[in-house]
Amino acid sequence: MYKINEIFYSLQGEGANTGMPSVFIRFAGCNLRCPFCDTEFEQYTEMSLDAILDAIDEYPSDFIILTGGEPSLQADDALIEALHERDKVVAIETNGTHRLPKDIDWVTVSPKEGSKIVLREADELKVVFTGQDVEPYFSMIDAESYYLQPCSIEKDGVRTDNCAEVIDYCLANPHWSLSLQTHKMLNIQ
Repeated sequence: MYKINEIFYSLQGEGANTGMPSVFIRFAGCNLRCPFCDTEFEQYTEMSLDAILDAIDEYPSDFIILTGGEPSLQADDALIEALHERDKVVAIETNGTHRLPKDIDWVTVSPKEGSKIVLREADELKVVFTGQDVEPYFSMIDAESYYLQPCSIEKDGVRTDNCAEVIDYCLANPHWSLSLQTHKMLNIQ
């Protein structure tokens, strides 16, 4: 049984696959407590592998994104194999603190400050920029693409972000590219 917060269909809003119609499997639970996290991942429904497969079959996309919380705490070889047997492309968005199941097609590592990163390779590295020194991540993780994403915080119904600071950093350090949370801009899930 897997603890699933939700399964939904939308457009990928961040990183290299922005705009891709995707089925999101959001796992409950996380080993980190980031102050800027906007995900309510403590609530869940226990689902069998078959129930998950039935749920994703409701949607037309073959691009599946395992997200959370922290999906590496629950995603396993059986899930990845079952998705591949259904001709799905499997992506994962992870904080990089746990080993992953084998044969995931697209890996996004989004490390968080102060955590112990065990993953050293990814398709993309995406760091939520809060003003921290991000260059160690660039040196530590071998990726095809390196993204900085503004930190967006909502307080008292007002959303603020540090877009200007991230843009300036990317311009001064062109090995980083800007990743925006376009799903929030478009007001979609």
